[in-house]
Amino acid sequence: MSLSAARPGVLHVVGGGLAGLSAAVEAAAAGRRVCVYEAGPAFGGRARSFLDRQLGCRIDNGNHLLLSANGATLEFLRRIGSEDTLVGPEAPVFPFCEPAAGLHWTLRLSRGRVPWWLLSARRRVPGMRLGELASLGRLLRAGPDTVVSACLADGALARRLLVPLAVSILNTQPGEGSAALLAAVMRDTLAKGGAACLPLVPEEGLSETFADPAVGMLAGSGAELRTATRLQGVVTEGRRVVGLSLPDGVRTVGPSDQLVLAVPAPVAAELLREAWPALVVPDAFESIVNVHYRVELADRLTGAVARCRFIGLVGTLAEWIFVKREVVSVTISAANHLAELPADALVHTAWGEIRAALSPHLRRGTALPAEPPPVRVLREKRATFAATPRQERRRPACRTPIENLFLAGDWTATGLPSTIEGAIRSGSVAARLAESA
Repeated sequence: MSLSAARPGVLHVVGGGLAGLSAAVEAAAAGRRVCVYEAGPAFGGRARSFLDRQLGCRIDNGNHLLLSANGATLEFLRRIGSEDTLVGPEAPVFPFCEPAAGLHWTLRLSRGRVPWWLLSARRRVPGMRLGELASLGRLLRAGPDTVVSACLADGALARRLLVPLAVSILNTQPGEGSAALLAAVMRDTLAKGGAACLPLVPEEGLSETFADPAVGMLAGSGAELRTATRLQGVVTEGRRVVGLSLPDGVRTVGPSDQLVLAVPAPVAAELLREAWPALVVPDAFESIVNVHYRVELADRLTGAVARCRFIGLVGTLAEWIFVKREVVSVTISAANHLAELPADALVHTAWGEIRAALSPHLRRGTALPAEPPPVRVLREKRATFAATPRQERRRPACRTPIENLFLAGDWTATGLPSTIEGAIRSGSVAARLAESA
């Protein structure tokens, strides 16, 4: 008997971000009938691209760096046929720059688990002492209430690598960020050796890699895909969802149907306020700022930056610079403290950091102008939950007391911070649990 015959009901997926698309793709691949409801005009959530009329080109609403260890993400891309849209170097290399010190270096990891790279001054963080590696041990042993800064020893390793990584991965400052969540990422990546740390970025855009191929795969499987359809309420009887209140009326949820709720945490809490009043979700959030400049540099870069298409920054406003065909952009994580900083100050500061970081990597005869080119500033006020020990305790499991309702999203208890890998993993888990319910 086929899976679709054994489970004739529909999987209703509310939310067309990566968690919802992951759940839908997982179910469709198993032969399940699927309907996806997205409140906005397009699928992709926080990982999508759009035409910016001010810049006259497509940009991503954020920047994301993937690693070869992101197994759930790579499996998702294989299923939707877009794995080859990722590009990156053939070795685990990460270029960095510390403008204030005039330093440029490339972290070159060993492919295997034995970290031979630590023994070479040319491959590791400049100025670090081997004794500073005790910080890594403390991070990997950290308990649920430990913050990142409590694990770090003063020195170049922390300042030039561990702190920037913590801010980027957790989107939370080290004095508040959960060491256990950072350790979970490190166990999946750095602790497994350089082969697990090959950096990957979308060659074109986030929609071209994630959303558009997923929508195409789902449409080809017969899935019902609805945009501009905001769920207004969940109708329950006893311990089951029996209806979805939509703008065009109540849609019945049949006896063999399931629901995956893949919406932001505050939205889930509001929708389930009556059906599940005891639900606790993260209630503190951090913002991310991305500044996109219309400038074509991709073909004028050299060395590791040209191969990676990004460079990490230390001691600056931004953490990363990403280079695409028509756009150079910076990402500023844990950016709540910048809420009152005028956009003009952001634009000029970030452009100065781009000039300092990229100028030594440009081909001869190429120079960046002193004044910023055309620019777009995107502030995402609630980009992720604040990855603190307190917020970690507020993350709910996928399974709920409502028999045919499952939660998905990077804010659920994935064991990871708020990342693409966590979002996609949560959607796959929710679909599998729904299939076995």
